[in-house]
Amino acid sequence: MCGVTGWVDWETDLRHQGHLLREMTATLACRGPDADGVWLSRHAAIGHRRLSVIDLDGGAQPQADAEPPGAVLGYNGELYNHHELRRELESLGHVFRTRSDTEVVLRAHLHWGREAPRRFNGIFAYALWDARAEELLLVRDHLGIKPLYWHAHRTGVLFGSEPKALLANPLLPAELDTGGIAELFALPAAPTPGHGLFRGLHEVRPGHLVAVTRHATRELRWWALESRPHRDGGVATRERVRGLLADAVERQLISDVPLCTLLSGGVDSSAITALAAAARERSGQGKITSFSVDFPGSADRTPDAWRTTLDAPYVQAAAEHIGTLHTAVLVPDDDLLDARDAVLRARDRPGWGEMDASLHLLFREVRRRSTVALSGEAADEIFGGYPYFHDPAALASGTFPWLHGRTTPAALLRPEVRAAVRPEEYTAEAYRRSLAEVPRLDGEPAADARVREVFHLALTRWLPPLLDRVDRVSMSVGLEVRVPFCDHRLVEYLWNVPWALKASGGRSKGLLRDAVRDLLPPQVAERPKSGYPSTPAVRYTEVLTDRARELLADPNAPVFDLVDRGTVRRLLAEGRPLPSPRTAPNPVGGLDHLVQVDEWLRAYRVGLR
Repeated sequence: MCGVTGWVDWETDLRHQGHLLREMTATLACRGPDADGVWLSRHAAIGHRRLSVIDLDGGAQPQADAEPPGAVLGYNGELYNHHELRRELESLGHVFRTRSDTEVVLRAHLHWGREAPRRFNGIFAYALWDARAEELLLVRDHLGIKPLYWHAHRTGVLFGSEPKALLANPLLPAELDTGGIAELFALPAAPTPGHGLFRGLHEVRPGHLVAVTRHATRELRWWALESRPHRDGGVATRERVRGLLADAVERQLISDVPLCTLLSGGVDSSAITALAAAARERSGQGKITSFSVDFPGSADRTPDAWRTTLDAPYVQAAAEHIGTLHTAVLVPDDDLLDARDAVLRARDRPGWGEMDASLHLLFREVRRRSTVALSGEAADEIFGGYPYFHDPAALASGTFPWLHGRTTPAALLRPEVRAAVRPEEYTAEAYRRSLAEVPRLDGEPAADARVREVFHLALTRWLPPLLDRVDRVSMSVGLEVRVPFCDHRLVEYLWNVPWALKASGGRSKGLLRDAVRDLLPPQVAERPKSGYPSTPAVRYTEVLTDRARELLADPNAPVFDLVDRGTVRRLLAEGRPLPSPRTAPNPVGGLDHLVQVDEWLRAYRVGLR
């Protein structure tokens, strides 16, 4: 995977801005540790950092179609159908110079223009400059697996894979306005699509492209879910799901570098691992490598509604049954604390604290042996595996179901900040806009229509921050994570499968369990949903508590320009947890958020507007 950045400017000659472009590009070095490149012209500049995965010798970027170029591409992603597209384009007269999927993207655009992304199967975010038309296209994949940000300034547009690349340019100051405060404190678990948190920063929305010309900047949608009646019976549906998932996994095994899977012992990651192992066996390759994460003392932890069972026994059962070369990565307390700054820099915003830190440490260990990893992310969103899909009160709530009955960090805001931000109104309006985007099915019963709404909310509001977390944390160590459950063909098919079939037998993700049952040990196939593990570390909590008390004693702590100091002091004195940005129960989540917001405001020198 890679990082891309650059800008378009109609008044500045960018041929003289190579130093600044290189500074922007350098911020993405972790995303592309293998190579870098820059391309400059009068009105457009593109910088690229490369993680070599396909065509290690021939995939250098930015890539141009000719000399002088008519089109130049800076690309971050993988096309899983690039072989088929290459053959089709060759039959249409195109001559390829490399084996890279980058050149397939470039030539697909030269032939089909803006219709090209509709033909892609993969994960991608890229910038394409058409020198003849003087037009920049910023394109993002179906579900937004790969990130891409942009900022419109007075004479053009900046863009980049991560905010840090744009912030390296003086044209985008690091500022937070009321909308950003609302996103950070009221909607961290349901962020607004396209909102970049910083003032003036936007994210290209999933399935969209942004077209920039001298006269206009327009956002256009090229992919959307469509609602239609489901005609397949139970057996046919199960077979179709199995076929689509198996094909997605097999396509995503294509790599010129070492590849592995992430195995948590749940049905999602175990199914991916089993299908990957079977595909490798068919092709005559060796056993697949798998990794899991664990913490000292986790065996003594009491289960809760989120973490219903320990991973380790199920990981062992799955790894032995499938026959993987497995490694369990143990994450000590002190390592979690040491990783906090790296994670904050990776995400460019306050995140999920110790859960991000443990993921970073897992990915760092995985990267020592593999460059690509397959993950079970998104199965819960497309099959309906989260508790809120099965909770009548959450389904009936007038807000995002996973926020039902929860207090967000917005409760900590200073009265005057709260009055300006109006978090309840902001959340209500965000929810109303989200429902307005749901593609309806005429004549659908009310109960089924509500479930369809919740699936859409899960795909457009719940899943994006999860995908962003995985991308940013994995790319901070140069690891590419692929997500077969996000294959758009599988998502499109499941979108119209009725809830009764998805919850086959009244079980959470019953359809998935039935579709992969023959691949897994029975206890893994029927394991209840158990969320990503949080650490039981006592020391981590103690250190954060001490840091929070230090902030309370610091009259200049920037977090208290936003947060009410007295409220935090009272909650700590009473031994009560601070409101957390996460929906998973975790007594340290709110404390982590408070400390991280302060660290972020200082590190990024964020101004308040």
